[in-house]
Amino acid sequence: MSTVFLAEPFATLWAGRDPFAAAAALTGTVVRELEGRRTFRFEIDGRGYYAKLHRGVGWGEILENLVRGRLPVLGAENEWRAIQAFHAHGLGTMTAVAFGDRGRGPARRESFLITEALEPTTDLDALTRNWAGNPPPVALKRALLKEVTRIARGMHEAGINHRDFYLVHFLLDLDPPPAPGRLRLSVIDLHRAQLRSRTPRRWRDKDLAALYFSALDIGLTRRDKLRFLRDYFPGPLRDTLRREARLLAHLEREAARLKRRYERKFAHRPALQR
Repeated sequence: MSTVFLAEPFATLWAGRDPFAAAAALTGTVVRELEGRRTFRFEIDGRGYYAKLHRGVGWGEILENLVRGRLPVLGAENEWRAIQAFHAHGLGTMTAVAFGDRGRGPARRESFLITEALEPTTDLDALTRNWAGNPPPVALKRALLKEVTRIARGMHEAGINHRDFYLVHFLLDLDPPPAPGRLRLSVIDLHRAQLRSRTPRRWRDKDLAALYFSALDIGLTRRDKLRFLRDYFPGPLRDTLRREARLLAHLEREAARLKRRYERKFAHRPALQR
């Protein structure tokens, strides 16, 4: 049993071909390669795309992930479904133009996902890295904060949690140049996202802690944080501060813990990427 979706240009280019073989034959610049998964960028007629090819994984890797408390990524279907859910709820993300999934059992499963490249863009981690010492225009900072908050609230209200909800996974469109009234943000790397009818508080809080951790050093003021809370939670801000006091204390502790772990892990690496 197999599932295949092809939009243009792949519906035409791969007409009459085995789409799994066609996807496997693609080549490009590899951006990430793990056991069972390869991600690379390629072009067709001058237009950029990203492909994720998934091969079967063994029970050893699955058990290793489970022991570490992680749900293993077994194929492209989860990201495909997450992309559709984002679009259905008006949240910016990638556009999928080809998807295929076939095979039963983790060792025999084969899948692919091709998305349009979001270009030109910059991720919010890179954009905000020097904000503490070189603040952006206040109006732009507030507009970006408002849009990040809208996406976070909309995602969680739709029953989606990201599981890697860091600033580096927000891409800001640079054409046309971003301005307070003209921002386009897209969330990427949805392969570990979870979809439910309602986001459990535990997973919502994990996303919020990850987001807060990734913004710890960008120079946000207390008023910036209050604006996030005002726009994320329903009801008056005063009620939110009282009702969510335990959560806010947890976010401070968890963000500090993540920062310590990050600093230990990447202490000797030159590149900063949260």
